[in-house]
Amino acid sequence: MEDLQDFERYMAHLSEGLGHSDRHAGLRGYTTGLMSPLQRKSVEPMAAHMDPLNVRSRHQSLHHFVADANWSDERMLLGICQWVVPLMDFSDGGWWIIDDTGFPKQGRHSVGVARQYCGMLGKQDNCQVAVSVSLACAAASIPVAWQLYLPQEWADDEARREKAGVPEALKFATKPQIALQQIEHLLAQGAPRHCVLSDAGYGVDTAFRERLDELGLPYVVGVTGSVTVWPPGHVPLPPKPYGGRGRVPRRLRRGDATAPEHRPRTVKDVAFDIEPDDWQEITWREGTNAALRSHFARVRVRAAHRDEQRSELREPQWLLIEWPEGHDEPLKYWLSTLPEDTPLERMVYEAKMRWRIERDYQDLKQDLGLGQYEGRGWRGFHHHASLSIAAYGFLLAQRLRHPDEVGGKKNSARQEPALPTHYKPRGSPEGAAPRPILHHELAIAYRRSAGS
Repeated sequence: MEDLQDFERYMAHLSEGLGHSDRHAGLRGYTTGLMSPLQRKSVEPMAAHMDPLNVRSRHQSLHHFVADANWSDERMLLGICQWVVPLMDFSDGGWWIIDDTGFPKQGRHSVGVARQYCGMLGKQDNCQVAVSVSLACAAASIPVAWQLYLPQEWADDEARREKAGVPEALKFATKPQIALQQIEHLLAQGAPRHCVLSDAGYGVDTAFRERLDELGLPYVVGVTGSVTVWPPGHVPLPPKPYGGRGRVPRRLRRGDATAPEHRPRTVKDVAFDIEPDDWQEITWREGTNAALRSHFARVRVRAAHRDEQRSELREPQWLLIEWPEGHDEPLKYWLSTLPEDTPLERMVYEAKMRWRIERDYQDLKQDLGLGQYEGRGWRGFHHHASLSIAAYGFLLAQRLRHPDEVGGKKNSARQEPALPTHYKPRGSPEGAAPRPILHHELAIAYRRSAGS
C-alpha cells in the first residue's frame, strides 16, 4: 500500500526530532490512533482500538508519550512543515492566518481553563483557548505555531501553574501578544513575509497592527464597526503653535465641537457615507452549493488611536467593508495595508482567505481529536495538539500529492470497529461526519501491518 509506505517515511522523518528511539513507537501509535475511525480520540479508546487484548499496557505507553515524555512541540511542528510546505503552491500568494480556538472544559484544574469566550460555543463559558498561526496558500493551509492562552488568573496562581507544569519563564500575555511572538519567532527562523490575516479579535488591537507594520508584514485584519479612523480629507490638527517658552509642541491634536472635521469617525459611520454607486458585487470563490458573493466598498483612511501621543500622521491604508444585499447595515470591516493599486476583487479574495483556518480547526476537531485530550497538564495539552497536527499534515500532504483521489474511494466513510465488550470509554461521543480530506484506510492498514 503506497499510503502506508509514505506514512512510514513520514514517521521516520518526524522521529528525528523526538530524541530517544523508544519514543518512535509512541509517535506511530498515537498518530495512527488519531486517524482511526473512532468517535473519541482520547488515550483510552485509542489504546483499546490499537491493541484490544492489552488495553492497559498500551494505554500506559501512549499516556506516557503524550503527557510525560520530554520532546519538543516546536521541533515536531517544524518537521511537519518540512514535509508539507514543499507541496504547497504559493504562485498565487501566501498568507499567515492568525486565530484562536476554544475547547469546552469543566472544573478548574486543567491547564488554562477559565470562564472566557469560547468560539465553539459562541458564548462565555468554561474552556481552554489556544492561539495559532497557520501558513496558507490558495489550495491548503497548515498550523505552524500553537500555544495555549494562559488567563491572568492562571498566570498569577503559582500553585496551579506548578501542578499543571506551566513553564516558569512563561508570563501572562494577551492573545494578540502571543500571536506576535509566534510571528516574530517564525520570521527569525527565516519565514517569508506573507500577508497576515486575522479576525477582529486581533485587528482591533492597534499595537498588534503597528507591530505588523514594524515587521514589514502587510495585513488584512478584521475590525469592529466601533473602531475609529480618519476618513478621506480628514486628519488630526497639527501641534499647537510655539508660544516662545518651554518645549516646542510636537503632538498632534484632535478637534472639538468647533472643528468636527478634525475628529475621527467610526468605520460604521464611514460606511454609511459611501455612495450607492461605489458598492460592487464581488464573487470571491465557489462554495459547496453556490458561488460566494456579496457587496463591497473601500476607502483610504488613517487609523485613529493615541493621536495625541504622535507627532506624525499615520500612513493611509484601506478600509474594506462588506454590506450584503438586504442587510440594514454593513456586516464586516477590515483594515488593510495591501498596496494602494490592489484591485478590489483581489483584496476581497485575500480578506476571505481566512476561512482556511476555520477548515483546519473543523477537520482537526471533528476527525483528528484535537479537542479530546483528557489530561490536565501543559505538556500533554501541547503534545496532543502537535500530534493531531502531525496526523493532519500527513493527510494534507497525501491530498496535495494525489488531488484526483479526493472524494473518491480513499475517502469513503468507514464503520467504527468493535471494542472489547467490557470497555467503557470516558467522555461523550462526538460522532461528527468525516471531512472529504480524511480517510481511515491508512490507520487500518497500519494496525494490520503491526500485527494488532
